[in-house]
Amino acid sequence: MKHCQRMAVEGPIAHRYDGEPDLTARAGDAGAHFSLVEENIAVGSHLQTIHQGWLDSPKHRANLLNPAVDHVGIAVVSSGGILFAVTDFSRAVDELTPAQVEANFATLLHSHGLKIDGNTTDARRYCMSEDKWHGFDPPSFLFRWQGPDVTQLPEQVLEQLAVERYEKASVGSCAPHDVKEAFTVYRVAVLLY
Repeated sequence: MKHCQRMAVEGPIAHRYDGEPDLTARAGDAGAHFSLVEENIAVGSHLQTIHQGWLDSPKHRANLLNPAVDHVGIAVVSSGGILFAVTDFSRAVDELTPAQVEANFATLLHSHGLKIDGNTTDARRYCMSEDKWHGFDPPSFLFRWQGPDVTQLPEQVLEQLAVERYEKASVGSCAPHDVKEAFTVYRVAVLLY
């Protein structure tokens, strides 16, 4: 809505005005948690004309019909008999605490027959670092992962579980590294023994 109101004040429409955050920052500031965000903007005299214009434009149509998005925010502002419209599309990501992220990964690892070590100290320490392992009881396999989807194990972990026999796992979550935009990203370390 804020961007739509700004379009009505500025006159010529744009996805971003001087001094305004980009789309990802605006969506994050509005409380959205997402792994994908796209935007359509338009100006016109009727909503049907605006919508048809989006359908007739390959890029805008692709945003409207993108099967990867599952949320939409729509704002329309009338100013001087002209309608300004903004539609933001996103793929929502649940907002999870580090403990919830760890629990999700632990459940996935347990479903592969692994006992889950409740002591997350070493895994969390490894998660936060960029270095090699610095601890006692070195695991047979170490893996750090960063991404938005904590509903499935990363491919590298699945490959290890397919070729090696592990008995125990430890999972630690920490703040993501080098995330420059407002995309929702989680960071996890998986230690296999």
